[in-house]
Amino acid sequence: MSLTLTYFPVRGRAEVIRVMLKDQGAEFDEKVITMEMWKESTLKASCLFGQLPILEDGDLTLYQTNAIRRHLARKLGLYGKDQREAALIDMMDEAIQDLLNKYIKLMFEKDDSGKEGYLKALPTDLKPFEKTLSGDKGSFLVGDKISLADYALVILLIHHQVLSPPCLHAFPSLQSYLKRLCARPNLHAYFHSDDFKNRPIIPGKRT
Repeated sequence: MSLTLTYFPVRGRAEVIRVMLKDQGAEFDEKVITMEMWKESTLKASCLFGQLPILEDGDLTLYQTNAIRRHLARKLGLYGKDQREAALIDMMDEAIQDLLNKYIKLMFEKDDSGKEGYLKALPTDLKPFEKTLSGDKGSFLVGDKISLADYALVILLIHHQVLSPPCLHAFPSLQSYLKRLCARPNLHAYFHSDDFKNRPIIPGKRT
């Protein structure tokens, strides 16, 4: 499997792709594009939608984060065991993307004026995931195997604990879920690596 990921030297929207590949032990190369390179080169003009990340999988070139994620999930067997599970994974992932978009908007604000309101609304946003994980086995969001949606939720929860360390105190199932998934050998190694710890969430925000 010849994979190359092209993105900026931040976690940003590509981090969930990195996490998925790292956990699955999939080898990939990464081309790091600084903002200076992005502004000065012809790369932006060559991108179909004028954005990063880019994934090159052999002779296939993909743009758009979620298209890349779904492609890799299908390729790596992370999209459920059947169509029913795939539909439920899509449902959970869409809900995660809703929260992610709110989080990204907050991160790019010039000051902290929106943080209080965001954190006040956060428990309501987290309750559906807590409910999902507190029922049945509760090991993963869907079925008995890690999926596309789990990777998205794990990295989002990690970043929320940076934003507000006590944000999961009222959610024991989410706490247990995050601890369990972060203990997966490949994820544990990656999350404790300098590559992960030294890479800012977005430009100018290491934490």
